Amino acid sequence: MATKMATGNWTVYLSGEIHSDWREQIKDGCAAKDLPVQIVAPVTNHEASDDCGVEILGGEDKPFWKDHKGAQVNAIRTRTLIEKSDVVVVKFGDKYRQWNAAFDAGMAAALGKPIIVLHAEDLTHALKEVDAAALAVAESPAQVVRVLDYAINGTL
Repeated sequence: MATKMATGNWTVYLSGEIHSDWREQIKDGCAAKDLPVQIVAPVTNHEASDDCGVEILGGEDKPFWKDHKGAQVNAIRTRTLIEKSDVVVVKFGDKYRQWNAAFDAGMAAALGKPIIVLHAEDLTHALKEVDAAALAVAESPAQVVRVLDYAINGTL
């Protein structure tokens, strides 16, 4: 019989691709197992994330500066939430390159945060350095939930 290790909530940051429902699958899976987790994430509305800098701080003439300003504003949330997280889950999809997710994984590794990487098997070679920094490499949201359940409760 497993013994509960967790006291209080664990904060789990979900970084990575925004074009599928993987975050909801993990949230639902954690809820179904009644795991004491608080799920946090970056802004996942693509347009809002891209436009936040110029919408809040003013326009830019060049796309580089628009993107730069947006990245800086988004980094306020991202850095704060990663620093406060107990576990960081980083999802890589096959449709788009998630350079921001790789950066988040590097930041989490530098901070000594436990990382769970989530991606399809065919991305293993491309992500070998990210996988090497992770404590678990999963291929499905259900596996992520099982890793969290085991880490928190010792439940197989």
